[in-house]
This record gives sequence, structure tokens and C-alpha cells, in this order.
Amino acid sequence: MRLEGRTAIVTGGGSGFGAGIAAAFAREGAQVAVLDVNLDAAEGVASDIGGRAFHCDVSDGASVTAAIEAAEAALGPVDTLVNNAGVTHLPAALEEVTEADFDRVLAVNAKSVYLTARALVPGFKERGGGAILNIASTAGVSPRPRLNWYNASKGWMITATRTMAVELAPFGVRVNALNPVAGETPLLTSFMGEDTPEIRAKFLSTIPIGRFSTPEDIAAAAVFLCSDEASMITGVALEVDGGRCI
Repeated sequence: MRLEGRTAIVTGGGSGFGAGIAAAFAREGAQVAVLDVNLDAAEGVASDIGGRAFHCDVSDGASVTAAIEAAEAALGPVDTLVNNAGVTHLPAALEEVTEADFDRVLAVNAKSVYLTARALVPGFKERGGGAILNIASTAGVSPRPRLNWYNASKGWMITATRTMAVELAPFGVRVNALNPVAGETPLLTSFMGEDTPEIRAKFLSTIPIGRFSTPEDIAAAAVFLCSDEASMITGVALEVDGGRCI
């Protein structure tokens, strides 16, 4: 029960890493608000873990504000935020990615961190504490070709984590990131372009441990970084990658 008494928001909590994190937080005693653009998916996860579900388009300021206000009205003040929602563009030469895809990747992966911070940081400061966890990627550290703008968005998230950590530390707010390697989530096929045994084998050959990450892998690291066990850790981008970035 490492998160007992905590109230957490998990964006993109309706599937993949977000669903795994939401479930682990609930098992560790937190009240969990599952935010997702797919409300049905969020409600499914929330029902399974005893949480609450809220519709949220993390790229839209009004939607983020409304969802967080609704979550706090239902559960009380939020003290833990996981910015997990993310998208990618399909593998392509950098100059061939459409402007619409570029805008969507940056809005969901980068702008969302600003929007959730804008909504929650004032309360964190007022109450003298909080934890923010940004789900970045090994792509922000060791980029793969043909995923250029996705790589860049995750590099942005890592830098945002570090600067947020420095600025918010005097207020008792810790900010960290996780860098997962490609995982068994709905985004996996998008990263690969197509899901074939040959392409899977090519991806796996770059991961020394020899498997993709799982929601449980990411959730275990998330629980630690958001718990009091990590009270001296801020500004870290922890690789959960089976050795890929070595």
C-alpha cells in the first residue's frame, strides 16, 4: 500500500501502459482517475480497478481543465499525475510526415504536459507537494530512423521533466520520467509500420533482454517513482528498456 491516501490522475489510462499504471496504483492504495479520449476504454479500466473514468483530449486545454476539475470534484485534490497519453506517426522519412501528423504528435506528446501542469501545479504548490511522472521513451535518448518527430517529442518530454523538476523542487513537487522501450501496447504496430514476425525479430534484436516491455514493467517503475520511497529522486528519466540504450 505504498500509495495509500494518494489521489492520482493517469492520462491515456484506457489501454496499454496507462491501464497497467492505473491498476498498479489502485492496488497500492491510491484513488485513481482514469482519463482517456476513449471514454468507453477508460470506464472499462476504472470499473476493473475501482477507479473513476473521465473523458479527456489531452491536446485540448478546455478538455484537460474540465476533466481535472471533474476528477477533483469526485475524488478530492489530486497529488499525483501521470502524463502517459501518447501517439506516434507511422514510420516515414522525416520530410514525408504530414503536417497534420506532426501537429498531432506534438500536441498529444508535448503540449499535454504543459496543459496538465497548468491545471494541477497551482494546487500542488498551495498544498506543498505532489508527484508528476511523464512517460517518455527510449526514442528520446536513442532515436530510431523514420520516427523522427515522435523521437523529438519524447526528447522534449525528457527535457521538460528536468526543467520542471528544478523549478518545482522548492515547492515539494517531484517530477520524473520513464523511458520505456517498445511494448506490447496498441502503439506497437504503429512503431513497426506493420506487425510481422520478421519486423518483430528486428526490433527485438536491439533489446538485450530479448523481449518487449509490458504494462506491468512500466507500472512497477511508476509506483516506485511516485511513492515516498523515491522522495530523494527528481529530474530522473529512468530507462525501463531491457538494456536497449546501453
